[in-house]
Amino acid sequence: MKRKDTLPTLASTAAGLVLPEQLAQQAADAVRELLAEAAAANTTRSYATALRYWAGWHLGRFGTELTLPVNEAVVIQFLVDHIQRKGKAGLVSELPPTLDQALVAAGLKAKVGPLKLSTVVQRVAVLSTAHKLKRLANPCELPSVRTLLSRARRASVKRGERPTKKTAITRAELEAMLATCDHSLEGLRDRALLCFGFASGGRRRSEIAAADMRDLRRVGEGGYIYRLEHSKTQQAGVRADSTPDKPILGRSADALAAWLEAAEIREGSIFRRIWKDRVGPALLPGSIASIVKRRARLAGLEGDFGAHSLRSGFVTEAGKQGIPLPAVMAMTEHRSVASVIGYFQAGSAEDNPAARLLK
Repeated sequence: MKRKDTLPTLASTAAGLVLPEQLAQQAADAVRELLAEAAAANTTRSYATALRYWAGWHLGRFGTELTLPVNEAVVIQFLVDHIQRKGKAGLVSELPPTLDQALVAAGLKAKVGPLKLSTVVQRVAVLSTAHKLKRLANPCELPSVRTLLSRARRASVKRGERPTKKTAITRAELEAMLATCDHSLEGLRDRALLCFGFASGGRRRSEIAAADMRDLRRVGEGGYIYRLEHSKTQQAGVRADSTPDKPILGRSADALAAWLEAAEIREGSIFRRIWKDRVGPALLPGSIASIVKRRARLAGLEGDFGAHSLRSGFVTEAGKQGIPLPAVMAMTEHRSVASVIGYFQAGSAEDNPAARLLK
């Protein structure tokens, strides 16, 4: 399988590996079909990045363009190249250093060194989806590939490796972060953003960035209802079994009202950039994560915080306060119990009566 004489090929063509239209035609078609299927911007970028990487790796490894269907031996070589195993000198893999460096030079990897196992699994999953969409024989579902991935997961756990997750922002962390927000425009915006992101059901960063005044209405005495028309699980809009109306009440509503009044926002995006004392256009999703990280740092909190911390923290806090899981899922718009139960159970662990058998 190894063709070391083709390794320099990638370095000389690195600039040609970064755009989908420059891949082999079948791979480019697969990208377009995946993009059409995946309306969420983050998923779109993830699919495109994965297929670009496959194309670059294949060109560097074998000296030929990636075409579908990919055969079983190629997928196995990909796994052998990227999955670490114990060797005499520690953890090793078969990705040639020259190819590794060329992939970085091509912009297909952030740095030299092994990919996370979760990234390898995701790359294989995207290739599998590409085959399914084109109704081609799928090498990623063959027993040999599935067994390798299963053993890799097991070995990773035995080595003590754990999947990395953003630190949850529960009520205690949120209170500390809110305390760092003053009465400046930036402080008012950040307080409203944190409250909105948490209280409306742990909104994703893309949903916070996309929040618009046309979906916000006043209710009762000082409360709001925000209608979530589009989300990761609602690509085609509101479904019959969804609960799009998200209440924003109490302190969260007060914080939102204070920001909207100070920024004189009557229409358009709710959360916007601030240039000195001027309110600019809508925040980008990446800016949401930056704001969360900055406020956590100002609050002196320890952990790996990001925009997803609001989402996981909402579920964890709900578990702590004994909120029924269906009510929590109605707010978060999780479609699967499996994807939310871990955070929920973490929050309610201390209240498990079975933990008090020995009094």
